[in-house]
Amino acid sequence: MSKKTSSRKPVLRSTLWFDSHDRDALVHRSWMKNQGIPHDQFDGRPVIGICNTWSQVTPCNAHFRELAQHVRDGILDAGGFPLEFPVMSLGETLMRPTTMLFRNQVAMDVEESIRANPFDGVVLLMGCDKTTPALLMGAASCDLPAIGVSGGPMLNGKFRGEDIGSGTHVWKFTEKLKTGEMKMSDLAEAESCMSRSAGHCMTMGTASTMASMVEALGMGLPTNAAIPAVDSRRSVLARMAGRRIVDMVREDVRMSQILTKDAFENAIMVNGAIGGSTNAVVHLLAIAARVGVKLTLDDWDRLGRDMPCLLNLMPSGKYLMEDFYYAGGLPVVIREIGKFLHRKALTVNGKSIWANCKDAVNYNEAVITPLAKPFKPLGGIAVLRGNLAPKGAVLKPSASTPRLLRHKGRAVVFENSVDMHARIDDPKLDVDESCILVLKNCGPKGYPGFPEVGNFALPAKMLKKGVTDMIRISDARMSGTAYGTVVLHTAPEAAAGGPLAVVENGDIIELDVARRRLHLHVSDEELARRLASWKPPAPHADRGWVKLYCDTVLQADEGVDLDFLVGKSGAKVGKPSH
Repeated sequence: MSKKTSSRKPVLRSTLWFDSHDRDALVHRSWMKNQGIPHDQFDGRPVIGICNTWSQVTPCNAHFRELAQHVRDGILDAGGFPLEFPVMSLGETLMRPTTMLFRNQVAMDVEESIRANPFDGVVLLMGCDKTTPALLMGAASCDLPAIGVSGGPMLNGKFRGEDIGSGTHVWKFTEKLKTGEMKMSDLAEAESCMSRSAGHCMTMGTASTMASMVEALGMGLPTNAAIPAVDSRRSVLARMAGRRIVDMVREDVRMSQILTKDAFENAIMVNGAIGGSTNAVVHLLAIAARVGVKLTLDDWDRLGRDMPCLLNLMPSGKYLMEDFYYAGGLPVVIREIGKFLHRKALTVNGKSIWANCKDAVNYNEAVITPLAKPFKPLGGIAVLRGNLAPKGAVLKPSASTPRLLRHKGRAVVFENSVDMHARIDDPKLDVDESCILVLKNCGPKGYPGFPEVGNFALPAKMLKKGVTDMIRISDARMSGTAYGTVVLHTAPEAAAGGPLAVVENGDIIELDVARRRLHLHVSDEELARRLASWKPPAPHADRGWVKLYCDTVLQADEGVDLDFLVGKSGAKVGKPSH
């Protein structure tokens, strides 16, 4: 056991449900027995919740029933008492207007489900983009022993002799459809070739990024990030996680002992080294706030500024997650950048992150390049500031076009996504390749829900001219599978009265990533005049979740959690139910 873990024997929460002879305990045990549970399961062994986000409308997590069974077997192996429970599942590919609208709702579901039930520890089954941060946020607020098990990526897409990546090739193929390079019949064939198995996106999209963050934070077992969903080794990892969580309860290793500032700093550096998604920014900020760790955009910029990208994966590179695993997976990346990391950071297996990774072997340097010869010189997330983003905006240099990282251009403005879709392909749109495309009212409050529309397609007239990238600026997010010189998360957002709200067609905007500058070339007086005359948009809803969300959601620079959910409440057992 690690020196950082507790030596005292913890008092199990579950004993307050099962370990007595009063009426309540009789009720609890009796009704549980109708599922075939023998009496000796209530003999004081650790009760482990298996938090499952399986759903048929979440294709990434389609295999989670089977995965949960392997976790269950591991818990039984170690002498624990497994109890599976569902929470709301967020399917990135189907839900409207965006799963990000519901991330915090799922976090509440997880938190309250854990606190209200007789769990001593939990295994969190997550895969699709928002299921990972939602489950970590909710569990962190309870601060019980917990371990994350990601579902793993799909097998590589295969189309006409070419490896294709989920998401990344969606953007490429739909652009080719606009230019006539592909037909609808080609697209129909390609979509069948792209998703060949259960699992999440096999590019370094948000799902793969967040699975990597689980491992880098120390919340998952080594190799959690990259084992393909249908590889038998994913099932073995799930079973080993089931065994380990029982020991974590006995050792009283809680999430707050693992999710330290050092752990978050390690994760930020790993995100840079893998060319991870910009979405990791808001998710890690939110998770950190749940455990009381002060994490800011400045930490992201400081730790990622000089971190090279070692991973040659789509959308920044050539390969896919299956190749990443065969090359050695995330432990190889962690070993390569080990000199930058907090090596003593504790992980769920009781060892330090460095002990887990120091002997990792790189089996394919074309996929995972050495630190001395990185795939790209800059992999971190750039945090931009200026009069257009007083509280910050983000950009992913490894997915950008180098010549556009310092650019000044005329703004072509879309007031919202409806306006953008209506006019972006209009032949009469006044735009050329030097322009900067600006999209407003797509932030947390504005859409509502902070959607992945920031990487919107270029105007058709530009694509037909052979233009492959233009600067796009918005208060929205971008899919982790996407690419391009895209400025995102502009804070405050337009719907909250941020300067983005008053950008006008023809304004000159300057982007200088090296100087971390995002500047609107209008005078302070003119900007103040425009902001004074700005009027907020009408509310999206007058009741229900959307109203609660819009009334209480924080801005992108603070993680987009609900303001009253920041912090943790622990897992105090509530009053008896009878």
